[in-house]
Amino acid sequence: MTAKGTDGASCMDAHLHVDLYPEAERGALLEGAFKNGVAAVVAVSMHLASSAVNRELSLRYPGRVHPAYGFHPEQPIPSEAEIDELLGWIRMRHDAGERFAIGEVGLPYYTRMEAEAKGERLDEAPYLVLLERFAALASEMDRPIVLHAVYEDADKACDILERHGVQRAHFHWFKGSAAVLPRMAESGYMISITPDVAYEEEIQRLVGHYPLSLMMVETDGPWPFEGPYAGESTRPAMAADAARHIAALKKQPAEQVACLLLANTRRFYGI
Repeated sequence: MTAKGTDGASCMDAHLHVDLYPEAERGALLEGAFKNGVAAVVAVSMHLASSAVNRELSLRYPGRVHPAYGFHPEQPIPSEAEIDELLGWIRMRHDAGERFAIGEVGLPYYTRMEAEAKGERLDEAPYLVLLERFAALASEMDRPIVLHAVYEDADKACDILERHGVQRAHFHWFKGSAAVLPRMAESGYMISITPDVAYEEEIQRLVGHYPLSLMMVETDGPWPFEGPYAGESTRPAMAADAARHIAALKKQPAEQVACLLLANTRRFYGI
């Protein structure tokens, strides 16, 4: 049985890079998702150009594509002028009363690891400063913030969120030590689980420890998955698979868990 929300939806993809799919495929991807039980998607951005694309998609699919505007940290830090332009553009959207979140923002964990593997050092300071600016903006505007902050970066992100009084934080595809989980849960921070919960023991352990009331599901598409999804193109409806695996790990009825995860996402993003 497929779990359904009150509108007939079975899930919501809480983190999707719609603009990273070929332009010619985006309409079919989204319309196919909505026909197959996906209530909505949260379309996260890489930079200003990406944000503009996601805004246009949100206007084309009102209530179905919820945009998030920001700068993905796993890329070279932008110039000060580019940062100011992006933040100014986000302020314009806020002043116009548009609905959106801040994201994807965070810290460059994987870039840092790649640099260290080469015997190099990545200067993390400008990324920390930029995350401070996004956190301050999210707090000022009372907007949800979508975070790319895994492993030891989660503690750094928590410090910044607490410093700015950010209430609504979403750590997407979270991975980290058990030590940081109580801190995140106590603060009411959300995490989202991808389909890799089907085969990654690390993610399965995370699901076992984190409160269901603070969970969502996502795909991070077009990122590809392994295990039972090897060779498949990532699509939003795969978030429903993550929900089923969460239910099995939590030993709770699949329909009940799917409805709760969907409600969690609606509440957090106001969709």
